[in-house]
Amino acid sequence: MADTFELEIATPDRLVLKETVAEAQIPGKDGFLGILAGHAPLLSELASGMLTYTLDGRKYYLAVHRGFLEVMPHKTRVLAETAERADEIDVERARQALERAQRRLAQVTPGINIARALNALYRAQARLDCASHRQ
Repeated sequence: MADTFELEIATPDRLVLKETVAEAQIPGKDGFLGILAGHAPLLSELASGMLTYTLDGRKYYLAVHRGFLEVMPHKTRVLAETAERADEIDVERARQALERAQRRLAQVTPGINIARALNALYRAQARLDCASHRQ
């Protein structure tokens, strides 16, 4: 099929997805990347965010966190630290993580690692955004 490409998403623990898809929106370090079949080759850092892809006319959602992205004309590979499908996310745990990160950032005290708190905030927000699309 000329209008599709293979999307592979893997973490150190598992192969999350290996499907032939029509399109994907992937959170790159410098913004979201829209991927279609025949996309120019590229390498990018992966940011924390919600990854979406379309399979058989239906949209699917995953929360991804840091890693790398490789795009080739007929295959896109995402290597993430973590990747969770919408139905795998513990919403209450993600809410608590978001609130904890927001408190740390609102009340900066000596010894608080700002980058780590921001990273936790982005990850929790991505998980909540993704979970809101459960099907």
